[in-house]
Amino acid sequence: MQITVKTFAQTREISKTPTLSIDVVVDSDTEATIAHVIAQLRELDRNWALALEGSILTAKNQQLCDSSTVLSPGDEVAFFPPVTGG
Repeated sequence: MQITVKTFAQTREISKTPTLSIDVVVDSDTEATIAHVIAQLRELDRNWALALEGSILTAKNQQLCDSSTVLSPGDEVAFFPPVTGG
């Protein structure tokens, strides 16, 4: 299943990838989730592993969500650090 991954702020700086199109690979009887995307991206290289460790926020199609969110073909998944203010 093809999806688009976008990164923002620190996750973009560390991953060195603003946008990426990937095929999410899961068993035929398993629904793909954001957790699958995170695991797959962490396997790509050390930069992705570092960018996605710790506390990150996720969004599916511009709506905040968690790692158990089920994905559909063509979805957009975004990763960004927690927002802080001052």
